[in-house]
Amino acid sequence: MADLFGVPPESTNLTDGADVQLLDTTLRDGEQAPGISLTPEEKAEIAAALDRADVSTIEAGSACTGEGERRTIRRVTDLDLDARITSFARGVRNDIDLAIDCGVDGVNLVVPASDRHVETKIDTTRDEVVRDAVELVEYATDHGLWVEVIGEDGSRADLDFLERLMAAVLDAGADRVCFADTVGHAGPERCVEAVSRLAELGPVSAHTHDDLGMGVTNALASVAAGADLVHATVNGLGERAGNVALEEVAIALDHAYGVETVDTTQLYELGQTVARTTGVQTAPNKAVTGDNAFTHESGIHTDGTLKDEAMYEPYPPEKVGRERRIVLGKHTGRAGARAALAEHGLDVSDEDLTEVVERVKTIADRGKRVTDADLLAIAEEVTGRDRERRVELKDLTAASGGGTPTASVRLEVDGEERVASGTGSGPVDAAVTAMREALGAAADATLESYHVDAITGGTDAVVTVEVEMTRGDHSVAVAASDADITSASVQAMVDAVDRLLTLPGADERPALADD
Repeated sequence: MADLFGVPPESTNLTDGADVQLLDTTLRDGEQAPGISLTPEEKAEIAAALDRADVSTIEAGSACTGEGERRTIRRVTDLDLDARITSFARGVRNDIDLAIDCGVDGVNLVVPASDRHVETKIDTTRDEVVRDAVELVEYATDHGLWVEVIGEDGSRADLDFLERLMAAVLDAGADRVCFADTVGHAGPERCVEAVSRLAELGPVSAHTHDDLGMGVTNALASVAAGADLVHATVNGLGERAGNVALEEVAIALDHAYGVETVDTTQLYELGQTVARTTGVQTAPNKAVTGDNAFTHESGIHTDGTLKDEAMYEPYPPEKVGRERRIVLGKHTGRAGARAALAEHGLDVSDEDLTEVVERVKTIADRGKRVTDADLLAIAEEVTGRDRERRVELKDLTAASGGGTPTASVRLEVDGEERVASGTGSGPVDAAVTAMREALGAAADATLESYHVDAITGGTDAVVTVEVEMTRGDHSVAVAASDADITSASVQAMVDAVDRLLTLPGADERPALADD
């Protein structure tokens, strides 16, 4: 094996069975991204998901921020998780006291490392930094805390000073030290140079950011140089361009080097939990958790994937808790269209399949995404098959001015008319509540995604709402357009539920009797 990032193969930490763990800082560094503020319950939900994924250490927040933050940290420590729970602490004794009061297992103690931070930010000297850091470590360890010392801006520090500082805190009793590329400044060679020197002193961690797009590269370089703990955030949340993404580090170590860090089958659910609680959705082309990571449209790719699942994927989607998807568009071929129809229990002749593919391409060429409902409608029209609707929207009214938003719907479900009303945080929420009440047992369908797909300009703007819903093992994507977003939303969901109820196996579900 050739040198990796300049590290000889006999000394690299990237070998099968290497003991490398992850420290998640989504609840601290990730929350520092603009616009993110997590409640105690949301932090607890994310922490529980991290623990299910076997993340070894969870940095729950910064106890020094305020009483509200301390409540959220206590909510996490009260969960009695297997993971070690820590608090971020500045180089101030009171920060350690506040962390102790929250019941954490340890602290991530940050001290200045670069002269820019020592002289300009803190207005002190190198000698004073070393002296104060040693005193703080001794204080924290005397109180039974696990201690990691982070050399802030370590990638721009004088390495002789960084080595001197970290040697001193390890001698004082720190459990480990951390090389921090605080502003995403370094390349992998700098990470190797710094981490390899620190690894000679004791256990070392790596904290990398993605400002140069090299967050994962620098994390791997640090591991190769001897780091056995990597700081990361779920979905790569964090200040500026974000921290290195936990799921990307985990799968890169697992797939490329055979190094297990977490339960990778939990990664997608973990990413979804963080996206939902923070309100920050992942880009569709993001590795591991993006919508397109295991989605195929191209005729060549779809055909190859159907013949051999590994043809166009580096690892199976199940490895990270996902499923493979075949979607339709301008690149769809016959194999992809036939497979998509088969998922909905439809088999068509070769002649009809050719017509279906042509119509799919025609829709896609107009810039419109081809949903499951579009495909099924095309197939029904081409084959001349009639489909009897089981659920149909007959009427909808919604009001939101001057009080609690309310809505009422009138549905026809298996020939029976049903009327229901509901309230919500807005007219769409109220209408969906009313729709679910009217559907009764059919409302066990789960809304997986909801977004506004397109809006036309002008005062008569038409909004297109696209939803993806699942019921049992089946899922469908449906879009509906209307001048009113509430009407479009409810129509899309009703159409999705109707499609789900007519799929194979739907009749084995509970009867749609009114509750």
